[in-house]
Amino acid sequence: MDIGIDLGTANTLLYVRGQGIVLNEPSVVAVKEGARTALAVGTEAKETIGRTPGSITAIRPLRGGVISDYEAAEEMIRHFVRKAVPGRRPRTRMVVCVPSGVTPVERRAIVHAAQRAGARAVHLVEEPMAAAIGAGLPVAEPRGSMVVDIGGGTSEVAVISLGGIVTSQSLRVGGDRLDEAITNFVRKEHGLLIGERTAEDIKVAIGSAWPVPGDEALESRTFTVRGREKVRGLPKTVELTVREVRAALDEPVEAIIAAVRTTLEECPPELSGDIMEHGITLTGGGALLPALDLRMASATGIPVFVADDPLDSVAMGCGKCVEDFDGLERVMSAA
Repeated sequence: MDIGIDLGTANTLLYVRGQGIVLNEPSVVAVKEGARTALAVGTEAKETIGRTPGSITAIRPLRGGVISDYEAAEEMIRHFVRKAVPGRRPRTRMVVCVPSGVTPVERRAIVHAAQRAGARAVHLVEEPMAAAIGAGLPVAEPRGSMVVDIGGGTSEVAVISLGGIVTSQSLRVGGDRLDEAITNFVRKEHGLLIGERTAEDIKVAIGSAWPVPGDEALESRTFTVRGREKVRGLPKTVELTVREVRAALDEPVEAIIAAVRTTLEECPPELSGDIMEHGITLTGGGALLPALDLRMASATGIPVFVADDPLDSVAMGCGKCVEDFDGLERVMSAA
């Protein structure tokens, strides 16, 4: 039984050999005080965020793409594997995707958590490589391919050629940081306290990185935000505009673009020509932010394309490694 896991800060996806993606749930665990096992995991646990009594805590086991709560992560992986593959799972082998900037200690923590969850063998694949494979880029050819994978906790920027990462940047800025920027903006400008789920709803509804050409209807949209007043502590309603949310998102978006620029500066000249010709590919949930591709293209002077299925790119790339697990083991042992 071979399983691929895209262990994301926001969502975890499981790919089973021969079946494809069988599970896609939020990376959240709800724990009751004093209990040894989780009260809820995944979608059920996400519903409890910001709404739990004192005795129950909703935990995100991963922060910035790496494990921040080891026991919760182990419980989450075990629960998802059991849900995706019920019954006995003899000789389970796992491929787990990790950010390119993880430290050896963080890598060991991920391997150990997977082993404790029942894996006989664990192989780690860097997220930008998996994203490029899942997006259909020719990673094995002697041609420069550039991928920008914007996940929940990290943004991975990498130039890939001949099956390896030539140069890369791993930035602890992703969808969570965009939500946090909206939360801070609403608190400072409107004196309103909102939760992370509300911030995410705002981002999805009216968030954008740049004005969308020819879409005046989007520019005129507003979003009604309900929260708690900062000073008096009473419930309050505020109308947010598209321009306000764009201003709130400006700093983290600019940080991602700066990482793209840095990666391009470190890229060998021959590969730079390939990237100029074939463009930059955006993957991950952050790629769905309207007009992010236009803003990045304007800042770099290089065409930018959004992958066909950006949310599943890493999981599909991980799945392709799972389908050729024996070949992956040979490559790993040779390395």
